[in-house]
Amino acid sequence: MSELEIDLDRSSPVPLYFQVAEQISEAIGRGDLAPGSRLDNEILLADRLGLSRPTVRQAIQYLVDKGLLVRKRGVGTQVVHGQVRRSVELTSLYDDLRRSGQRPATRVLSIGAAPLGDDLAPVLGLPPGTEVLRVERLRYASGEPLALLHNWLPPGPAALTAESLEERGLYELLRAAGVRMRVANQRIGAKAATPAEARLLGERRGAPLITMARTTYDDQGRAVEHGSHVYRASHYSLEVTLIER
Repeated sequence: MSELEIDLDRSSPVPLYFQVAEQISEAIGRGDLAPGSRLDNEILLADRLGLSRPTVRQAIQYLVDKGLLVRKRGVGTQVVHGQVRRSVELTSLYDDLRRSGQRPATRVLSIGAAPLGDDLAPVLGLPPGTEVLRVERLRYASGEPLALLHNWLPPGPAALTAESLEERGLYELLRAAGVRMRVANQRIGAKAATPAEARLLGERRGAPLITMARTTYDDQGRAVEHGSHVYRASHYSLEVTLIER
């Protein structure tokens, strides 16, 4: 942290704490502050920047609330990791995290056969009550919980197990089984975390979560899976490229 340059504009209407927080956040996003990096304590940082301790404490707390920093007793304040930025493409979260060096890991919370409800039957193009595979997983990035994933899959060639899903991504397993995924319908929204979601994701109750519902189809137009996922808004964002037509 001592090598990080923070330029403050004391004549700006932007609060000083926010200027400090934004510049630390940008340094984390650029990789100048790597995961695990320790920040100067509040007294040293306040002295170096010529600010009051409450101002620096407010900046640090803002970044803690965003999930970029964590306070550890006996260790100090450390960088957690940068926010995961993901392009909206027909890829799996597991593959995207692996490509970006975020060290994905998965914990399968449940997997098993379940009757298809009336709400999802038309989505998967199957009669209500059809037995499908329901999977619930908790996805980690660089050791931190990032997303709670729910998937429903019609009977198909892929023999999915908890062990295989903890070692590889869902799309990778489907492709290996010969499934040719071609297109997906996706809807993105937001919600407040329920107590159960907050507990699993390490967030406070009511914290903002990004929601994603996606139905993926193969090259024959058949639905091969439907996912309903929630992501920590403090750790995750989606990027979209817009093209004029």
